[in-house]
Amino acid sequence: MANNSLGPFVAAATLVATGYSGFVFIGSPGVAYEYGSLELFSNTFYTPAFLIATLFFANFLRRKAASLGSQTIPEYIGQMHSKGAAGRWLQGIVAVIMILLLGVFLVSQIKAIGLLVSGWLGVTPTIGALLITLLVIGYTMFGGLRAVAWTDAAMVIGMALGSCVIAYVVFVQVGVGELIERLDAVDPELANPTTGAPYGDSPASAFLLLPYAFLWAAALPFMSVRFLAIKKNVSMARVGIWVAVLGLLLNFTPMAGLYAKAYFPDLAAPDLAMPTFLEHGVGPLMSSMITLFILFAMKSTANSLMHTVSTALSYDLRSALGRDKGFMARMSFNRLMVLIVGVCGFIGMAYLPPVMILWLGILGNGTLMAALFGVTFFSTFWQGNSAGAFASVGTGFCVSAYLLLGSDLGWVQGPLYGCLASAISYVVVSWATRRATVPARVTMQAEKGK
Repeated sequence: MANNSLGPFVAAATLVATGYSGFVFIGSPGVAYEYGSLELFSNTFYTPAFLIATLFFANFLRRKAASLGSQTIPEYIGQMHSKGAAGRWLQGIVAVIMILLLGVFLVSQIKAIGLLVSGWLGVTPTIGALLITLLVIGYTMFGGLRAVAWTDAAMVIGMALGSCVIAYVVFVQVGVGELIERLDAVDPELANPTTGAPYGDSPASAFLLLPYAFLWAAALPFMSVRFLAIKKNVSMARVGIWVAVLGLLLNFTPMAGLYAKAYFPDLAAPDLAMPTFLEHGVGPLMSSMITLFILFAMKSTANSLMHTVSTALSYDLRSALGRDKGFMARMSFNRLMVLIVGVCGFIGMAYLPPVMILWLGILGNGTLMAALFGVTFFSTFWQGNSAGAFASVGTGFCVSAYLLLGSDLGWVQGPLYGCLASAISYVVVSWATRRATVPARVTMQAEKGK
């Protein structure tokens, strides 16, 4: 937990850098290229969502975890619902789900890194991804969450500058009027969409990004673990101010996708929108600088994912199995897990079928968010038991995964329905099992009295 050493700016910077990652610099322009200007509107909801999570959820999580002595989110979930073997089982199951789903998201980040670096360095996407993956493995292995947070703080400054440059090109050099005319010539739906694709049937579906992004910040372990690392005397209002400022500066990136669609409407894949903008929309020097800033964005999430997944392997699974001594309890084992996670992520990227990066990220993040909604966020309002927690995790996982993979619902609707199912099963199963155990306890006490 970085020894609870993060101040307000570093805490906000690592939260924003991780949240506004490769998806906002590669995935979001790709969605704008494919579906039009609605993505520009949708993207703005991440800032208020992160701000609300920081102001109204972070303090509770930070204080409760400190009182329990929790060092990770799976451990916090286990300790919240049981002190015995059931809590350890819950911690282990949550860790396994995290490894699976965050591993999917890590693969999408490494793929985005490869696409970006290949054009920048003149190498193949695989070689570019390998170079950056090894770099991220190196400083994450030896610096832990402290290194992740401080490198994120440096990275987010460059990310904000890159976003502002994109806005300057579109608003000043090109002009909004000309951009809209060109988009209308390609397809009138691009500038003035009548549907909410890819988020739903109606343009109002874009509003679903607000609760989705809020739950993303509150329930996803690689985001919420940052709340546990903030200094105890830091005001969350100060953290929130920095979150708002940095988030607002990062809302211009989908314009790069609209620019690419207006001038280059026949790209082979939507995710090539940002590289196309960098090649044709700005000069070589500025292109290199923005590429570096985008690389910052993707690294900020890749290092967080490596840290969280390797911690689930080296700490949470070890704790669940009761392996508190020997090599598995040493720092060298933790670092070995970072190396293994990074290498596996790279291998997964090499065999990944062609899919949109943003969709792959939502598959991993959205499903994990639904699985953990009941036991992390909803439990702050109504405390269930371990049986309800197991049911909540399984229900949220299955519902979200099915709706994303087997239905035609919008991208954020599946995870949100999964969150609803997670909360309902959490309450129903906890209530039912409590009703079943109370009479049994009364009977046992009566027998003892006789």
